[in-house]
This record gives sequence, C-alpha cells and structure tokens, in this order.
Amino acid sequence: MAYEPISVFDIFKIGIGPSSSHTLGPWRAAQQFVESLVKKDLLYKVKQIEVLLYGSLAKTGIGHGTDMAVQLGLSGNDPVTFDVNNIHARLGDIAAMKKILLGGLHEVEFDPREDIEFLITESLPFHPNALTFAVTLENNEAIAETYYSIGGGFVVKETGSGNGTKSQAIQFPFPINNADDLLHWCIKTGLSIHEIVMENENALRPEQQTREQLLTIWRVMKECVYHGCNTEGTLPGGLSVIRRAAGLNKKLLKNQSWSDYDSWIKAIKQGGHDFKYILDWVSCFALAVNEENASFGRVVTAPTNGAAGVIPAVLMYYLVFNEGHSDDKIIRYLLTASEIGSIFKKGATISAAMGGCQAEIGVSSSMAAAALTEAMGGTQRQALMAAEIAMEHHLGMTCDPIGGLVQIPCIERNTMGAIKAITASQLALQSMPDYARVSLDGVIKTMWDTALDMNSKYKETADGGLAVNVPLSLPEC
Repeated sequence: MAYEPISVFDIFKIGIGPSSSHTLGPWRAAQQFVESLVKKDLLYKVKQIEVLLYGSLAKTGIGHGTDMAVQLGLSGNDPVTFDVNNIHARLGDIAAMKKILLGGLHEVEFDPREDIEFLITESLPFHPNALTFAVTLENNEAIAETYYSIGGGFVVKETGSGNGTKSQAIQFPFPINNADDLLHWCIKTGLSIHEIVMENENALRPEQQTREQLLTIWRVMKECVYHGCNTEGTLPGGLSVIRRAAGLNKKLLKNQSWSDYDSWIKAIKQGGHDFKYILDWVSCFALAVNEENASFGRVVTAPTNGAAGVIPAVLMYYLVFNEGHSDDKIIRYLLTASEIGSIFKKGATISAAMGGCQAEIGVSSSMAAAALTEAMGGTQRQALMAAEIAMEHHLGMTCDPIGGLVQIPCIERNTMGAIKAITASQLALQSMPDYARVSLDGVIKTMWDTALDMNSKYKETADGGLAVNVPLSLPEC
C-alpha cells in the first residue's frame, strides 16, 4: 500500500450542510475548476458553462443541494466563511438573472435549470460521485474537467493522483496506513495515539497553530450543537420533518433559563447524572447537529456531514458529564478521532456512495469510541478495541435516504452512532484487548468487503430500502 499522509484537518473540515460528498465536495470541485481557469488565463474568455452530474450526485443531488453547491462554488464563495443566511438569496439572484459571476469576477450567461444536468442513468467508473464542468470559450473552443467527490469533502481531479488532501508531499515521522502501524509506533515510542498524531501534524505546521485550529473546529461544533438545541421549526426539503432537539432541550431543562452556551451547560449539569437523563442529552446533542446540517447550516465533517453529529455528541458527553471543559482534553479527543477516521479512509472508504451508511455513521462511531476511550484513560490497545467494537456493530448498514434528503433515517442514526460509541468505549475499558478475536484492521477489511458486495441501490442513490418503502406523503417525525 502506498503511503498516504492525511492530516487531522483533512478529516475535520468546516463546511455547510447537508452532505460532505454531495455538497462540500462539489462546492470545492467548482472552486478548483475556477482556479484552473485562472491559472490557464482562460477565466475572462469563458462565454458559456455547463455542469454535468453523474451517478449518486445526479440521483440525490437535489436533496443534497449539489446544484446549489456548484453554483456557490463557481461564484467564488467559500463554504468556511460564506454566510449560510445568504444562500437562498444568492441562488435566487442567479436564477432570476440567468447569469453567474465566475470566481466573483467574470459574468457568464447561466440558467441553473438548463445548464446543470442530472444524468441519473450515467455513472463514471472511478467513483459514483462524479461531476464535469464544461465551458465554451470566446473562440468556440470547448474545455472540460471532471472531478470526483470521494467522501468527507475530499475531491480528486480525473487523471490526477493522490487522495484529495493537501499533505500528499509531506513525510510524517510516524507513517501510518493501518491500525497495526499505529500500534507499532505507540509501542515503540511509548506515546499515546493523540501524541503520535500531534507529532505527525508538527511536520505540517507549528504545534500552537494546530492547537488553535483544533479549538476553532471545536468552536464550530459546539456552536452547531447550541444553535440546533435552541432552534425550532420544520426542516427544508418537503418531508415536513419537525426539528426535535429544541423541544427535547426544553423538556430536559424544565423551568431553567439560560442566555448563552456557558449558562446552558451549567443548567444541563444541574440535572444530575441519571442514566436516562444522560442518554437523552447525548441524543439531543446529536439530533441538534444533524438538524442544523439538514438546514444548510455550518457544520464540521466528522468524517462526513451526514455523520457530523456523532463526534461532537460524544465529546459533549465527555465534557459535560465526566471531565469538564479543558482545551487539552478537547484537542486530545479530536486528534485521536481523526487518526481512526484516516485509517478507515485508507483501508476502506468514508463515502456512503461507495460503502453505504457503515462508511459514515459506522466510521464516525468508531472514531468517537477510540477518542473517548483514550480520553477516559484507556490504553492504546483499548482505544483500538473500542473502535473495532463500534464498527463491528455497524457492518452492512445501508444508505437509503428518503427523498434523497439527509434527514430520514440519517438524523436519528447519529444518535445511535453516538450511543454505540459510548457503549463500545465502556466495553473496551472493561476488557483485556489481548483476548479480542477481531482486530480493527480486520473489521476495516470486512467493512470494505461488505461495501464491495453491497447492492448499489443501498449506496446513497435513494433507489432502495426506506427510500422506496416509505411513501413520501407519510410523516416520519
């Protein structure tokens, strides 16, 4: 296996919902295409542009906002900084004027209804999430570039190489492709998982910068949780799904009041440590994030948007009900989680279009389980054991979004992934890893084998499962 360096910030990316593969990835691809035109000195020579969506992007692109993402990306907007409250206004302007400002610099005739094609019967061989940007220049020369959104916001260009990361040329001091590699370095150095990861990150940037960026990732996560827990309403998309996190939040806090995140956390802690109370809060945290994601809110891929609620929900559980807030604890948790996610990406996939929901919720649960285990004082072997347990019980999970929306069953599945992560961690902390019969590498290989065997209709196409067995006229939530 070729060495593949992946940074913590390749796994955790700030973006906009509802999907890392169908929204963030196409958005980034559109930005890269514009950059390509600029580098070739062709941007101001474009007179027409067309976007072709293939495979899963075509079949569920409307529900995932793929068409919206490519327009915003082509317009020069960045998903990290773009104001989510301006999405519909900006798209409305493009549709009304039938023009798009490429890179925010060059105006071109563009009608989204005509110039974005959903080729639902066509698929390209490299990956189900493919899109092509085709332009006609002033001299009538035609130029086209194809990109693949391979999951988690990672994008690769056709005929290109690598994994879609910015760290491909870097040699980490501790090269890791699988769990055995990670354990080898831990044993050889005596370092914990998060310490190994930080040493690798130090090859990319100063440690203080890594710490600051990780705390920014956490800030976006906690703001997402807080906003989701305090926002009522109905999710967009036509399924009439009622947001539940806010109602559950009010029910659990009863007559208490809060004015900001800190006072809210204090109110939560005053409720005690009853098992049912904690269980409800973990579910509430996860629901909140993925309701925000479904509403085109700002979230962090962990490792994807559809599974964005698991990592912060389990981290909130750790901070609120176990250890209390600490920058060091948050940083250690995120570093450990990211390494597990990168190992899954290398050995299998984090794309539901390739592997079903096991590749998203399953991987996020595995990441959270390992991170929580190490945070709670577990050994490196126990952390890897927790990761294995969490994935073992997600094997075969299909991706069958009703209406092609990241809502049913996606939102609830984040609550299940979070609870399974906590359970897996507890099992590992009470176990002797030397007696475990299944290794993390073994379960990753099994997950990939399962993905290869899985029928394509269960891979984010909305052609199977709940997507075809639940009439859209029936309310689910």
